Amino acid sequence: MIQHGPSGPVAPPHREGENVEVKIGVQFAPRELTLESTLSPDEVEQSVARALSDDNGVLSLVDEKGRRVMVPVSKLAYVEIAEQAQRQVGFTAR
Repeated sequence: MIQHGPSGPVAPPHREGENVEVKIGVQFAPRELTLESTLSPDEVEQSVARALSDDNGVLSLVDEKGRRVMVPVSKLAYVEIAEQAQRQVGFTAR
């Protein structure tokens, strides 16, 4: 749940061990890129902001398996950052 502070929406704190899902829209590409990162949402946002500060910049993120995704900022359509819920393993009785 997103809370609202005096300066707008405030995301819940990132918990260690939780992955962050990042969706990257690329211009003229039929599908978005999706990766899970071990960075916090704030760290991902800072990486995106740094890349966007240079017109010739490249957004570079590493997923949870160590694969690097690189996209020229001139081709970025959007970046969506969302906390991943911890996945439940097994069955539960309701």
